[in-house]
Amino acid sequence: MFSNEVVSNLGKSSVVRAMFEEGTRLKQIYGEKNVYDFSIGNPDVEPPKKVKAILQEFSCDTEKGKHKYMSNAGYLETRKAIANSISNSHNIPITFENICMTCGAAGGLNVVLKSLLNPQEEVIVFAPYFVEYLFYIQNFNGVPVIVETASDFKIDLEILASKITKNTKAIIINSPNNPTGVVYSKKELENLNDLLCKKGAEYSTDIYLISDEPYVAISYGVEVPSVLEIFENSIVVNSFSKSLALPGERIGYIALNPKIKEVSILMDAILFCNRTLGYVNAPAIAQRLITALIDESVDVNAYKEKRDILYNGLTSIGFECNLPDGAFYLFVKSPIPDDAAFVKLALEKYQIIAAPGAGFGRKGYFRLAYCINKEVIVNSLNVFKKLYENARMAEWQTR
Repeated sequence: MFSNEVVSNLGKSSVVRAMFEEGTRLKQIYGEKNVYDFSIGNPDVEPPKKVKAILQEFSCDTEKGKHKYMSNAGYLETRKAIANSISNSHNIPITFENICMTCGAAGGLNVVLKSLLNPQEEVIVFAPYFVEYLFYIQNFNGVPVIVETASDFKIDLEILASKITKNTKAIIINSPNNPTGVVYSKKELENLNDLLCKKGAEYSTDIYLISDEPYVAISYGVEVPSVLEIFENSIVVNSFSKSLALPGERIGYIALNPKIKEVSILMDAILFCNRTLGYVNAPAIAQRLITALIDESVDVNAYKEKRDILYNGLTSIGFECNLPDGAFYLFVKSPIPDDAAFVKLALEKYQIIAAPGAGFGRKGYFRLAYCINKEVIVNSLNVFKKLYENARMAEWQTR
């Protein structure tokens, strides 16, 4: 009666969203302060003050036509602002003709994949990965190929090389990474580019590098290299959900490297897919906001402070995790092998809401989103200590 594929995927659907909904339910029972909700990357910081001022200005503007359709690519002035920003920060000339405004990064990724993929072509994803990537690829009859990363979650080129085939169409990277906070260095990306060029020549094909960059503005004292400088066949998908704390406004963009072969045809395909997938165009008011706020960002130091409190607190208890270089997540090793059982224990006995690592393609870990109230983080540490002791005792008793 319904789509077999969709019904089958319901059981695999986003565990992060499921935990988020559970957190909402528990807060109604126990109260906000008694639930430690680390489930979802929903920024607690407010957008820059200019946002409200600009919205007030728009609402009082009497000029007609402010809410009409525009080009499927978006407003010209918005695309020019983004192209100029990229040209200045990425050291590569790019024009508005290579920019398409999208309904967030999720919409952008779906548009890119629809534009690139023929049935059964492969898209490589590094584990651990953002939970929705696999569904995005499957939406367009592509085949996700999962490649494990090293113990520090960096790219293992030897493993990757063994997974690239004549059917490989693209690779998705996410740096700073969700869920690990890893930032790939320039040298790592240059080595990755060398491998893709070598494999592309071997199979006489072009392998596209899709860079999912919603966290590119959130890094802690490390450089986030420009993929547009390094990879000729690169496509950047970005959003302002995290950099401006506007996740509910669903505004982002696609930027194509001008060096892509027949780049104008690919852009035409992207504009066609932006329309026919039902997005039509990015929201008008959100585009006008971005035009005025292109050089603005949230205070990254606020996230760094929360990262340090949570990381130092958890590692002093005995939890193991890498210190993130960016984004706002900790990917923590579970004190028991079964990460789902650990997350269930945390939820049911301690009202700590985390996401199991298995949902991100890496069992034995759990993810904590620390883009939440600092007081909640501080208050959670004593509860985490009790949880850790309980879990270790339960593990010892089963031996």
